[in-house]
Amino acid sequence: MSRGRAWHLGVAVLATAAVVFQLVLVWQGGTVLDETDPPDLGERVIRFFGYFTVLSNILVAWVAWTIALDRDTDTAGWRTLRLTSLVAITVTGVVHWFLLRPLLDLSGADYLADKLLHLAVPLVAVIGWAVFGPRGRVQGRDVVASLAFPVVWLSYTLLRGAITGFYPYPFLDVDAEGYAAVSVVSLGIAVLFVGVAAVAWKGDERVAKRQ
Repeated sequence: MSRGRAWHLGVAVLATAAVVFQLVLVWQGGTVLDETDPPDLGERVIRFFGYFTVLSNILVAWVAWTIALDRDTDTAGWRTLRLTSLVAITVTGVVHWFLLRPLLDLSGADYLADKLLHLAVPLVAVIGWAVFGPRGRVQGRDVVASLAFPVVWLSYTLLRGAITGFYPYPFLDVDAEGYAAVSVVSLGIAVLFVGVAAVAWKGDERVAKRQ
């Protein structure tokens, strides 16, 4: 196995383990985003899979497994999935560091799971992309296609929040912050998402030409 595939195998194992570890904690009633009064099991699981962080880690694991097992194919679907996972996990790390980390007061296993999902996986995933590739597989239309994931996720989150009153992140809580504030934050994150996707596209293009 090449060093690149070995690295991606490590990313796949780490991301998978992080998601499973957090799911076990949620199943046992552990805190997510420092909840003080966790709901019943069914609602906890639904909320778990509604977190952008969790979905981003699942996407990273999926893509990393395909690369590690030599199942990565240069198709529009795979390219979009890979770019989406890279941008989503990068945004996850940035948003966590600047917006969520100051709000959290976790300890023990909950603290470890939080750091794995928000810091460790984003770091190794970005390093894997930057150092090992594979290269030359990002196209301009993939950048546009990659925006479908955050748009669908945000639409679902706001719609479910309006129905249930639960929002996975404080800065999206319309009841507490109002639509104007949430719109500003969402726009800022959208700009970040597009910016990271564009950098990944052009960066991949430039490195591919040098190889």
